[in-house]
Amino acid sequence: MTAEAVEPRASLPLVPTRAEQAQGWRAPGQDAGWLNPIRERFLLRLLVRKELRVRYRGSMLGMLWSYVKPAVQFIVFYIALGVFLQLSKGTPGYAVYLFSGIVVINLFGEVFGNATRSITGNGALVAKIYLPSQLFPWSSMIVALVHFLPQLLVLVVGALLSGWLPSPTSMVAFGLGMVILLVFTMGLGMLAAALNAAFRDVENFVDLIVMVATWLSPVLYRISMVEESIGGTIWWWLYQLNPLTIVVELFHVAFWRYSGPVVDKLPMDPTLATPGEPFGLWWAGLLIAVATFVIGTVVFERSKRRFAQEL
Repeated sequence: MTAEAVEPRASLPLVPTRAEQAQGWRAPGQDAGWLNPIRERFLLRLLVRKELRVRYRGSMLGMLWSYVKPAVQFIVFYIALGVFLQLSKGTPGYAVYLFSGIVVINLFGEVFGNATRSITGNGALVAKIYLPSQLFPWSSMIVALVHFLPQLLVLVVGALLSGWLPSPTSMVAFGLGMVILLVFTMGLGMLAAALNAAFRDVENFVDLIVMVATWLSPVLYRISMVEESIGGTIWWWLYQLNPLTIVVELFHVAFWRYSGPVVDKLPMDPTLATPGEPFGLWWAGLLIAVATFVIGTVVFERSKRRFAQEL
């Protein structure tokens, strides 16, 4: 065996040749940035499967928890607010109204919380082997969407039983709501994930934000009640520009405002969207969501090379 045959691998060039680049080889540490979830789809699928297996390891109910948790949450809120505080009397189809907001907050909370913990929760992988860091928050988002689908199914069935019928208006409102929610939440999630790698207190702040967001968006109460209290002030405008407020109202347009019980009984309610302008401030919500996503992505990209040493 010649000396060349046993030459240590460390002496090989770190930069791939043109022939190797043509075959898809890259220098160590190079990645596609925010395009990694698209280019590394195989790795992304593996991470999603890993998170789902770990999440339900040793669980008897497994995916049934996706039904149990929102069902218990809905029952508690409906009894406390709809029955005890009698909000259901002034809101036809209150059950659909309530649950269409709950599914938004649940998806926001799970994507935001999971993305925030995605780097620290996968510390062993981040510190020991090279994987594109963007895959971790994105896999967390996909896992949250898997848990969201059963809740969406329950919402659709409940809306159908209340007299709702799918229409182009409802489908467009739902699509806009989902885009704004996911883009906005992923921006926050990547920003929080980068900060949480250095400061573990961030994930506790995220839990507080999710709790406050439940009450600072029209999930449990009608938005007209907020307008009666602070209408005409800067707080009212800030409340309306909250992306979660916009998304919850889009879900109300999609599943509640044009359902049978509401159109007939609340025709003069000023908070109801008119058929000619059903989506309100959707454009503002989309702009805020895109700006948040850009900021979160930039901060994440600049921080990712320090993750291994911070963990």
